[in-house]
Amino acid sequence: MNAYFSFPRSRESSLFKMFLDSCFRRNDGNYNFFNFVCINSLAGAIIFKTKMNSQRIFETIKKTESPLKRQLLMVGLITKLLEEKGKKAPIIIGGCALSYYSREVYFTSDIDLAYSDREALDEIMREIGFQKRGRYWIQEELKMAVEAPASQLGEEQAPVEIVEVGEGLQCILIGIEDLIIDRMNACKHWKSEIDCEMVELLLNHYYNEIDWPYLEGKALKPENDIFQELREIKNKIQERR
Repeated sequence: MNAYFSFPRSRESSLFKMFLDSCFRRNDGNYNFFNFVCINSLAGAIIFKTKMNSQRIFETIKKTESPLKRQLLMVGLITKLLEEKGKKAPIIIGGCALSYYSREVYFTSDIDLAYSDREALDEIMREIGFQKRGRYWIQEELKMAVEAPASQLGEEQAPVEIVEVGEGLQCILIGIEDLIIDRMNACKHWKSEIDCEMVELLLNHYYNEIDWPYLEGKALKPENDIFQELREIKNKIQERR
């Protein structure tokens, strides 16, 4: 069985290649991946490497002043670990997404994710030191709380936002139009004044980037019934321009 690897030029990668050669390489130059002692050793090495990478990112989070950047780094780490297991990336929704799009004018202390594979997410959260308390996963050392209140985005079809957050990490956020619909519903149906203010802020700031036909079409749907309120805010913004 032949195997081909591309190793970056780093001490860590060189040591890993030495391990593969010494443990799996046969005399004929091919690799034997059915050496079960080596398989167990390799599994342990991978787990150790994952913990070391996670710890390095934890140290970066501790040194990061921006609360939002800290949250995005954490979601970036969760995303990376899920993808390494062949799982899809979670999507940031709710207040954390609003914090990003409002550039931290709004802030929430917890991170809301849309994710369907709760078992895979729970496994990752335990691996990186979170503890389950009710609906939330809590990381005491970093003072972070994560919840997955939605299994998926549902009918949200606006393009998601992909954000590079450093340390080779990225995370995905709900699209701006779908976030506006969510906040507009909270404004009208929950009588949330802060959400009314945030909707106006987002519409004003992203006015030229918003997909207005999509946004207004979704606002017209019976389950939302917010078209009139949306149009009033839009007209107010147009008068100021």
